Amino acid sequence: MNHVLCGLAVNTALPSELVGRLIAVADPDIAEALADRADLSREQAVDLAARVPQSAVRLAYEGLLTAADIDPVTQPQAALALLDEDSGDPDWARLFARDADVERRAKLAACPGLPDDVRETLAADPDVHVVAELASRTTADQAARLARHPHAEVRRAVAANEATPPEVLAMLVTGEGLPPVERCLVCDSEETPYTHDRQCPRLDCDLRAGASCDGSHESTVHETAEEALRNPATPVESLLRFAEHPSMLLRSELAARPDLPPKVAARLAGDPASGVRADLAENPAISEAVLRVLAADRGHDVQRRTAHNPRVPLDVLSRLAATVRIGPTLLPRIAAATPAEVAQLSTSSDPTVRMLLAARRDLPAEIRDALAADPDAKVVKSIARHPGLSETQLRAMVERHGVRVAAGVAANPDAPAALLEDLTRLVPPVWKVLREVARHPHAAGPALLACLADGRARPVAAGHPALPLQVIVGLLADDDWRVVEAAAANPSLPSAVMADLVPWTPGLGVSG
Repeated sequence: MNHVLCGLAVNTALPSELVGRLIAVADPDIAEALADRADLSREQAVDLAARVPQSAVRLAYEGLLTAADIDPVTQPQAALALLDEDSGDPDWARLFARDADVERRAKLAACPGLPDDVRETLAADPDVHVVAELASRTTADQAARLARHPHAEVRRAVAANEATPPEVLAMLVTGEGLPPVERCLVCDSEETPYTHDRQCPRLDCDLRAGASCDGSHESTVHETAEEALRNPATPVESLLRFAEHPSMLLRSELAARPDLPPKVAARLAGDPASGVRADLAENPAISEAVLRVLAADRGHDVQRRTAHNPRVPLDVLSRLAATVRIGPTLLPRIAAATPAEVAQLSTSSDPTVRMLLAARRDLPAEIRDALAADPDAKVVKSIARHPGLSETQLRAMVERHGVRVAAGVAANPDAPAALLEDLTRLVPPVWKVLREVARHPHAAGPALLACLADGRARPVAAGHPALPLQVIVGLLADDDWRVVEAAAANPSLPSAVMADLVPWTPGLGVSG
């Protein structure tokens, strides 16, 4: 791989003429990078697809190729990509619906906007994977018909389709009103009873881990229930039976439903499996009473996920903050706090509560400034990235709390170049500081040079436009390929240097 050319391929300052020259010498890696360019013209995209045929799929998905640019016979994957974007020729769909390659038919079945006759052809496909792919995305009418398909895999796919009518989803859950399932993927390939080894060593085996069939197709039936539980179109009344189901996984899926009735939520709050209670704890549909029960639950992860519930009462959250390791993350309930609640939280006697509030980035100036002067380092570390803080405030943070807050200060969007340079001079060096400075838009040459000393900051600094020109050029020969690519992608690289790096191949007629 030519890392210099791969870096140049994504350089936003690369002149159009040099883009054309890169296309003329592109290999698959360079082509992949070029396909990401926002300024790539349609003509250049056509040339790139001709130079590196496998790039046509990516270019099609990027909207740089049209149906007029693609031959479905010689470029089937690109044609399928356009169909997947609902911008291909409908006649292509009819061609692929009878393709000998089952993977192409399955890819087609996943495409939107297929003509009715194509969907009917795919619904009768001899390969169940193709029918299942169609069933997971097709229209309500066809999904209702496929719910009666004799193969369990197709019904599983119908259960995942949000277009499936609610009454049909209820039938898939209960089994009432549908003919019995006749086959599943397990009994298609193995003599039953059979349970697939989760550590199956067979390279040609495509059964899912733990798949089993004793004649009742039990693992696929279980998966159908899972899909129906996850499907928001499934009537919740048909799912309440799973509150007492022996499968913890199915009870957990029910516990996460946003339309869970209060009585069922209260019952699941006493579920013997902590995983079920933890899934319930994060459900925004549960009542305050259930949240208070779960806040006292010492089961694995229950209290932490209660703290992440957007409706948890603030007094409950404040108690949880004292006992649960949450970290300086913006909790949904904190993000939704009213101005009065923000003021209340800012004066909490618990520094952890103040830390959680400080994770907001839209605090009133007076509250932001009070938290910036907080005596507790974890509060200051959390507020350090808040926009609007002055250089004086940021320097005061570092003077009071040192390396504990230095990385947060370095990441502040308003940190000036002089402060960033001073932070890179801390002794001993703070590697997290260097990594933040390396990506900071205000960082200047001296600070960026210091960042080159850290292996993780070095590739980031190499792409910073404020890095001195001679240093950027020197990094093109660095031992670390990431640094080389970043330096080549640096928009401050002069066009004359770029031109010297791109090979010239005359006579190819590549568009500029």
